[in-house]
Amino acid sequence: MHIDIYFKPLDLSKYSIVKDSLGAQIEKFALETDFPSLKKTQIALIGVNEDRASKQNKGSALGCNHIRRSLYKLYANFDQPFNIVDLGNINAGKTIEDTYFALTEVTEYLIQNNIIPIVLGSTQDLTYPMYLAYSKQNKIMNIVSIDRKFDIDDNDKKISSDNFMNKIILHQPNVLFNYSNLGFQSYFESQSNIDLMSKLHFDMHRLGQIGKELLKETEPTMRNADLVSFDISAVRASDAPACKANSPNGLYAEEYCQLAWYAGLSDKVSSIGFFEYNPTLDIQERTAGLQAQAVWYFIKGFYNRKNEEPSINTDDFLKFRVIVEEDAHEIVFYKSTKSNRWWMNVPYPEEGEHKYASQNLVPCSYEDYKRACNEDIPDRWWKTFQKLL
Repeated sequence: MHIDIYFKPLDLSKYSIVKDSLGAQIEKFALETDFPSLKKTQIALIGVNEDRASKQNKGSALGCNHIRRSLYKLYANFDQPFNIVDLGNINAGKTIEDTYFALTEVTEYLIQNNIIPIVLGSTQDLTYPMYLAYSKQNKIMNIVSIDRKFDIDDNDKKISSDNFMNKIILHQPNVLFNYSNLGFQSYFESQSNIDLMSKLHFDMHRLGQIGKELLKETEPTMRNADLVSFDISAVRASDAPACKANSPNGLYAEEYCQLAWYAGLSDKVSSIGFFEYNPTLDIQERTAGLQAQAVWYFIKGFYNRKNEEPSINTDDFLKFRVIVEEDAHEIVFYKSTKSNRWWMNVPYPEEGEHKYASQNLVPCSYEDYKRACNEDIPDRWWKTFQKLL
């Protein structure tokens, strides 16, 4: 597949590139260069100029170059050699479906070749064509969205940045096993949507549940993701003013970056997007700077990955069995001796072929283990068990 046909090269004269900065060290598809070979590439930056599905944030299609400009000024400091390329921008197609098709094709090609696409700018409905790349491969997967709401509104049949998750949930063939939302604010969601999320056994983490003291409990959620979608409107307006959908309350900038770091650390995350930044509203490019720093933290996390999983390298794990007698369940926990991270095993029906078999080993926390020891089945275990039945 020749994915270069989808990209417009960068005009490097519009960027200030400082010696030893990230911008000076990554390979770029530019007017003066050929398209990168990608043979040894680990991460690919992708800009997308598309905001036609936005209901309230027109202007975000222009965001990718502003984020890129801020990212290029940052220094690498990744502790090991890295191979990152910037593929340039996917321009808006004649129709929005054309743009989606291009992003799906590019995402599929990259993840098939073990290259992580980082999508910069535009609106969050681009999560949908990224999901389609997994659907085309019939790959069961999980999505984590950092957002102030669920984006499952079903009032409009036409896809938008407010209902793309509804389109994903209803898409056939469906390969979505779990959807997790981090940072939703209850007053932006109807009770019917909250009830639907509960009925589907999806994960909801209110803004108040991921404050500074509880943020570490989101790490297992990120560790279980394949695709991560960041919406800058999840950040409070004072920290990220350049989004028409933001509000006075939200994540702090440092919490947003911490979540990006967790996503980078996850051995499972294979694609990620940073959306809804609107340069027409920015003040001294502060929000562009925050998006760029979140991208930086993701990359930093990626180069600190442990490449560990209990089902692969069991010698590096301690095994704990906990009997929850009231429910007659045995929960098997694994603790890594290298990173001190935890997993738990969730049983599934063994008869016949089970398409969700790969989802029964669930990242968790020490708090989940303590909960089980106190005769309380962890929520992560119970929701997974319900979906595996």
